[in-house]
Amino acid sequence: MKTRMLTRSEVERLATMEVAVSSVERAFAAFGRGEASMPPKVYLPIPDHDGDFRAMPSRLGASAGIKWVNVHAQNRKRFGLPTVMAVYVLSDPANAFPLAVMDGTLLTALRTGAAAAVASKYLAQPSPKTIGFIGCGVQAHTLHGTHQVVFDDFESLAYDRNDSTAAAFAERVGARAVTLEEAAAADIVCTATPSRTPFVEAKWIRPGAHINAMGADAPGKQELATDLLQSSAVYIDDIHQATGSGEINVPLGAGDIELSQVAGTLGEVVAGLAPKPGVSTTTIFDSTGLAIQDLALARAVFEAAQRQSIGREIDLLGLDAAMSD
Repeated sequence: MKTRMLTRSEVERLATMEVAVSSVERAFAAFGRGEASMPPKVYLPIPDHDGDFRAMPSRLGASAGIKWVNVHAQNRKRFGLPTVMAVYVLSDPANAFPLAVMDGTLLTALRTGAAAAVASKYLAQPSPKTIGFIGCGVQAHTLHGTHQVVFDDFESLAYDRNDSTAAAFAERVGARAVTLEEAAAADIVCTATPSRTPFVEAKWIRPGAHINAMGADAPGKQELATDLLQSSAVYIDDIHQATGSGEINVPLGAGDIELSQVAGTLGEVVAGLAPKPGVSTTTIFDSTGLAIQDLALARAVFEAAQRQSIGREIDLLGLDAAMSD
């Protein structure tokens, strides 16, 4: 038996925006129905290097896997490396054989963008005219691309505290660089920053708008003002992760909001187990990133690689040699 090795460029050939959205949507539905096994992600802090590692195991049907991913804020400055890097190991739950080892960095960016697009599909009002992208780094590109899969036509509004970053993103995707207030006033707002200080104010948000809060993925992070969280219908991806590291983690710990105020999980809405919000309701998707999102997309990539004979098969565990002895 051989393990398929897939590099970043090979994953990029196989994992289209459409594949990412459909895979993540199926994962949310399965999670909402209680069909997945997913322990909370494990954090390994590396404070002396301004970073951390995260281990994310999960099992869904005939697939199991784990992602080993880091977030090192100073990587580009210190080493010329990406802030986020990941490796994914896909296994067969029947016998534990490692089916594939692949780049998980692109998987992470794609499934995060897809999670926001799925949230917008189910929580936002149909046919948005404008989508604001606040934080125009790497993640913004997959947020934009996956929203293009879900919605036919919209004007993209770009804001980043670094004007050149916003301008580069705007030029690449055909967006318009605007102020923070203008981006926050869009029909759909996607925030993707590492901020630990809330900076998106409630007064800027249009009534009935939808917000994808994608940046708070560790304790202490918060992008949205607490009064905005208090006045909106907040949908989370996972109760354990959201309370410890999501957008609600800081105000929840301070007693400014109660867990009972959370409207539900996105998985429940996607699975049809919870109703969609009303047209006048301002909604927020608090995303922490689910291991089953990575698993669903990794499985789709692996199956496509098998069909197209992409990647290199190796005897990773030395089983061929052992059996020939």
